Amino acid sequence: MKPSTHRMLTRIKSVYMYISEKGTVTTQELVDEFGTTPRTIQRDLNVLMYNNLVRSPSKGKWTTTNKKVRISS
Repeated sequence: MKPSTHRMLTRIKSVYMYISEKGTVTTQELVDEFGTTPRTIQRDLNVLMYNNLVRSPSKGKWTTTNKKVRISS
């Protein structure tokens, strides 16, 4: 796996864990927490949404779904 792919997957996993711990977060909170651009966070959220792991109850807010997830290291 390319280092850039590994970094991206690690960040997406971290974003999911952060949302899971906090309950509901805003896109801006994620940008601030992970020190990336809003576009990068949106791409990560799109991956999580595609896999039915997060949803947006209202514009700019994110929460996890009830889908069961097994986190590996």
